[in-house]
Amino acid sequence: MNNFLNPAAWVHLDWVLCVVFAWLLTGVMGIIALKRFRFVATVLFPVSGLFSLLLMGVALSALGSAPEVAVLPIGLPQLPFHLRLDSLSSFFLLLIGGVSAGVSLFAAGYFRQGEGTPPGLICFEYHVFLASMAMVVIANDAYAFMVAWETMAFASFFLVMANHKMPEIRHAGYLYMLVAHIGSLGILLCFGVLQANSGDYTFAGMRLQQLSPFWASVAFVLAVFGFGAKAGILPVHVWLAEAHPAAPSPMSALMSGVMLKVALYGILRVSFDLLQTRLWWWGVLLMTLGLATALFGVIFSTVQVEMKRLLAYSSIENVGLMCVGFGLSLLFSAYGMTTLAALALTAALYHVISHAFFKSLLFCSTGAVMHATGERSLGKLGGLIRFMPWVAWPSLIGVLACAGLPPFGGFVAEWLLLQSFLFTTGLPSSFLNMLVPVVAALIALIAALSGFTMVKYFGVVFLGQPREEKLSQAHDAGPWERMGMLWLVAGCVVLGLFPSQVIALLDPVTHLLVSAGLAQTVAANGWLLVPVSIERASYSPAIFLLGVLACFAVAFLLVHKLYKGRTRRAPAWDCGYPFQTARMQDTAEGFGQPIRQIFEPMFRMKRELPSSFDEKPRYRVTVEDPLWHWLYLPLAALVERISKVVGLMQQGRISVYLIYSFVTLIIVLLVVKQ
Repeated sequence: MNNFLNPAAWVHLDWVLCVVFAWLLTGVMGIIALKRFRFVATVLFPVSGLFSLLLMGVALSALGSAPEVAVLPIGLPQLPFHLRLDSLSSFFLLLIGGVSAGVSLFAAGYFRQGEGTPPGLICFEYHVFLASMAMVVIANDAYAFMVAWETMAFASFFLVMANHKMPEIRHAGYLYMLVAHIGSLGILLCFGVLQANSGDYTFAGMRLQQLSPFWASVAFVLAVFGFGAKAGILPVHVWLAEAHPAAPSPMSALMSGVMLKVALYGILRVSFDLLQTRLWWWGVLLMTLGLATALFGVIFSTVQVEMKRLLAYSSIENVGLMCVGFGLSLLFSAYGMTTLAALALTAALYHVISHAFFKSLLFCSTGAVMHATGERSLGKLGGLIRFMPWVAWPSLIGVLACAGLPPFGGFVAEWLLLQSFLFTTGLPSSFLNMLVPVVAALIALIAALSGFTMVKYFGVVFLGQPREEKLSQAHDAGPWERMGMLWLVAGCVVLGLFPSQVIALLDPVTHLLVSAGLAQTVAANGWLLVPVSIERASYSPAIFLLGVLACFAVAFLLVHKLYKGRTRRAPAWDCGYPFQTARMQDTAEGFGQPIRQIFEPMFRMKRELPSSFDEKPRYRVTVEDPLWHWLYLPLAALVERISKVVGLMQQGRISVYLIYSFVTLIIVLLVVKQ
């Protein structure tokens, strides 16, 4: 950092700080131009996208380079900011820059004048959010980390509260901030354990501590709880399904696509880097939590009838799968099986970056639909592919990637994860060898339900007939929105078609965390993706894509040769009833009803029926999270009772308070005397 004034001598970390400063400056310019909508939308947000591209390029260059450290003389006296850029930080900076570039372009066309918070203020909060996430992943001490972490939490809170005049949005913001601070408490306690009473809160000092298995386990559990609260891991997931639908769609895209991954970065940093001990049951615990989270999220996503809530529960599912991969990697690492640990970790990291692109794309396309129609309920949409083709086709790419279908990145990630489970027979425990295949089977079920959910999402929104007359007036996405979505589409396609090259980029990260990688094995097989050996399994997206195109070509030629000139156009068979309407189409509720019946014990359902025969017929089923009623409401009631008891001590009389002081003094003297 001594050469910061000399750009020719800048290292990667200097460039990262330059982008962070540029983002903050962009946010300040938004405050200055508080209500100048056109300037904020068409100048500041696109310029921010250019800074994101710069960060992406710097991160790509830094992957595999030697770690860079720096000390910023800011903050409290004797507590400067220690920073470090290594391969793990570079990977997450690549994710932040790559996704935010597309989201910033989309945001330039998304915001409308006179909606909620002034555009300049949203611009400020948005860029503080980006800058704080970048600072989290390069922080190298507990103080700098927590300052950046809390800044990220507050910036995202204000983004969630952008339309704060609505009571349900205020409720969502309050719940989000409450869970975020509970998680922060767990992270603080984790850092307190990691420094081992040495007084050194730098990450370098924590790496030198040799904790006993007990205290290392305490730190690990606190890290999983603290960072899991931000990532949406069960049971501290309740904020996610409320906050994501409440925030503006570009902010929902960043929160789901990027912020959840920053929380997972914290789990990786503590589990694989700061802790020098790794126990097998840590992996089992993380796999169990991840599997429960994934199964819960995908089941609830299948029965949702609101677009953004469906995507929010889908994010819970994907975060769970990532944690399953991290847990399996911890399990392999604990037994010294470094190659398999690298395979599981590569699968999880591939899922991290794939989900960042396709889920951000889906939230952006959902925002475009909401702006064009004024509706967020699936039950009032349909047929939009006719009126919004520029939104429909990018959405289809995102849906296919989210469903885990080839040749997109979601398939590569899930295929690698399943391959990781197929190599677990060498574990030195019969219990684990029996347990892990069960987990693999459940992952296959989760993948199938995820595909079901995405079919529901795309089919109900874009296919069929419009369910409301006003949908025929829906307008397609504007130029800025199209550019943003096309950038995210490009990310989904690149991650699907070039897995070998992406794995080569992930190799420095896995070498840093588990001292092994897949790059050499993958590079030795050319365009075939071979995780361990070609005798066991291989996959080639290029061959798959060529096969699909060949099938389409053959089908086209056969139809053209055999049926050209013989085609007769006629209305579709109407089952003997010619007066079909959009109301006869399958609804979102009807589509998810089979899943709702199969997994009914997992739901808390309320059915609304007419109270009398003469009343207007109606039928409504509301699906609620049972954990909210089994866990959170009882805890809230307990805290309220305790607060009332404590409140009895506040008499408002100085004499009573003096008695409290006198009694406390007597107790302290007795304790000291003993």
